[in-house]
Amino acid sequence: MELESQIALVTGGTAGIGLESARLLAGEGAEVVISGRDADRGARAVAEIDGKVRFVRADLGDMDSIAELVSEAGPVDVLVNNAGAFPVAPTVEQGLAPFEAMFDTNVRGAYFLVAQLAPGMIARQRGSIVNVTSLAARKGMPGASVYGATKAALASLTRTWAAEFGPHGVRVNSVSPGPTRTAGVLAEWGESIEDIATTLPLRRTARPAEIAQAVLFLASPRAGYVTGSTLYVDGGGAAA
Repeated sequence: MELESQIALVTGGTAGIGLESARLLAGEGAEVVISGRDADRGARAVAEIDGKVRFVRADLGDMDSIAELVSEAGPVDVLVNNAGAFPVAPTVEQGLAPFEAMFDTNVRGAYFLVAQLAPGMIARQRGSIVNVTSLAARKGMPGASVYGATKAALASLTRTWAAEFGPHGVRVNSVSPGPTRTAGVLAEWGESIEDIATTLPLRRTARPAEIAQAVLFLASPRAGYVTGSTLYVDGGGAAA
């Protein structure tokens, strides 16, 4: 098993891409910590996954909650920054509260989680951070102005962190999914994601497990010489 004796933390790990990533990481022998805001969903996710897995309730929009998550998780070897807020609205209708919530969770939360976990990785001279971004980070999508901006910021942080942490044996990469059929995406976008999918070369949406395979690859030793990169798992969206 590729990740035996390692601790992997997956934020937003109770459903969708996060849940499937946690499942694959546990399957490779990692002790997996999944975080989320809903304890009931966390308990169901833990029951679903075979292997060593536990849930820690955390709100990445809250700095105290981030500190508690770091303390509960232990010496993390693999961090998957998957948690994200994505209320959809045209720019002229986007309110301040959802704007702040998206930046707090998608950017500030990931930033300070990395800031607190990276020193341990640096001290151990190993670690892998995988940021889950989005096709919206590089492709204009009506209604996704704020969400796309937060994911573009995370893609930029990927490159900066790779340059900062690389000399200490810590790799940082991104996975950029295309439209993916998760409960959260469907709740916000509905079946309009199928309209987006028709513009892609592969003409379909992704399954969460397909995105999770890319997360696992970047987290694993198979990607040992890969850092500062974005792996586009978007049905060809980056090329279209």
